[in-house]
Amino acid sequence: MSTSADEKENAMPRTLPEGFVWGAATASYQIEGAVNEDGRGPSIWDTFSHAPGNTLNGDTGDVAADHYHRYEQDLDLLKELGVGAYRFSIAWPRIQPTGSGPAVQAGMDFYSRLVDGLIQRGIAPVATLYHWDLPQALEDAGGWPARDTALRFGEYAELVVGALGDRVHQWTTLNEPWCAAYLGYAAGVHAPGRREPAAALAAVHHLNLGHGLAGVAVRELAPTALLSVTLNLHVHHAASDSPADVEAVRRLDAVGNRAFLGPMLDGEYPGDLIEDTMAVTDWSFVRDGDLAVTPVPLDNLGVNYYTTGLAQQWDGHSPRVRADGHGDSGASPWVGAEDVDFLPQSGLHTAMGWKVEPAGMTELLLRTAKRYPGLPLMVTENGAAFDDAVDDDGAVHDAERASYVARHVDAVAAAIEQGADVRGYFVWSLLDNFEWAYGYDRRFGIIRVDYDTQERTWKDSARTYQRMVATNAVPDLD
Repeated sequence: MSTSADEKENAMPRTLPEGFVWGAATASYQIEGAVNEDGRGPSIWDTFSHAPGNTLNGDTGDVAADHYHRYEQDLDLLKELGVGAYRFSIAWPRIQPTGSGPAVQAGMDFYSRLVDGLIQRGIAPVATLYHWDLPQALEDAGGWPARDTALRFGEYAELVVGALGDRVHQWTTLNEPWCAAYLGYAAGVHAPGRREPAAALAAVHHLNLGHGLAGVAVRELAPTALLSVTLNLHVHHAASDSPADVEAVRRLDAVGNRAFLGPMLDGEYPGDLIEDTMAVTDWSFVRDGDLAVTPVPLDNLGVNYYTTGLAQQWDGHSPRVRADGHGDSGASPWVGAEDVDFLPQSGLHTAMGWKVEPAGMTELLLRTAKRYPGLPLMVTENGAAFDDAVDDDGAVHDAERASYVARHVDAVAAAIEQGADVRGYFVWSLLDNFEWAYGYDRRFGIIRVDYDTQERTWKDSARTYQRMVATNAVPDLD
């Protein structure tokens, strides 16, 4: 069968705009280790991972990828990779062991060295203030469902930005508050492991409030730095065109997406979210003036994307089907939409059980760009876990991961061609790491970590990404 000229032209690799930011991303608890060193206090993930039954194989982040001691080596990997930016997170309990009080100088010094090392290598530091490692002392006092945690977060942001703001290129307030609120406080499959739907919604609001307070700190103390927040916005498709299934997707969008987009960008919670969850809470935790703080002006919106979901409204009679990839605790993270089912989808899936669907990336970026014209977007996480095989010579030929990354960057380029203002892409993740409740069983890194020796090995996907960065283009996808 011959291929037409139009088909060949349409299949040509896409290039990215001049100035497009190529980056890699990690998170503190997932890679740092050194949990008891230099004054660091315990986080909710230390407590959660050490409790029997919470993580696969009882794995913890005690050592992880030992980045705390090997950061210079890891910065050299970034330099060789050729990326222009590195997104990392700061461990709150390394700065404030109990979540309040003065900064521990040793902890601040570590991040200062990290930032300086990036700048010396010509890599822009992109610092996330919160990637889920809440100081345990604050959880003991109520956690994110308690208003005081948001206030403490604002103070913590002032300390960190005051110390590092002169050198950090971009500040991200929160990473995926959906996970922090719903997986941690409703489904109980993430730290702190609570299953309290009303508390989860209170956590949603206080994360939104904390974002606003931290954003104010950045604007005041680092006025030349960029400000962002990273959301894992969900792409759900209705299993059918029935009104019930279409309504199921609306409800998921309200609790999963607009619960954060509304207060952060519009200064209000969507009315349908309030109505959907009124049986759970009266929302009295939202106080006068809060929604004037939450919509702090952003320079870009971070978007994390991994997969899509196929949603169906349960009819109340047929057997329930739940395949949403968020554990099997029996509790739903979808507060107010607990009766929505997530159906299995055909096609290639990652080791996480997530469908590989690059078109969902394009859809999400275009939809978000249309909803918030004028707000630049940044893909701050995208990547895949696969069951890597290590050859006798130590090589990892991870063709599936290399293809996943290339096809999703191609999907970003497609969105840009159709008008979305997407400024960059950060691959998840630079290194294999502690994958939360899945422990060390799931590997997302483009660079392999031997957890026994801590040796780093480039996978084929890293070389593929290196070529993409060097050429500012997507490789041939055939």
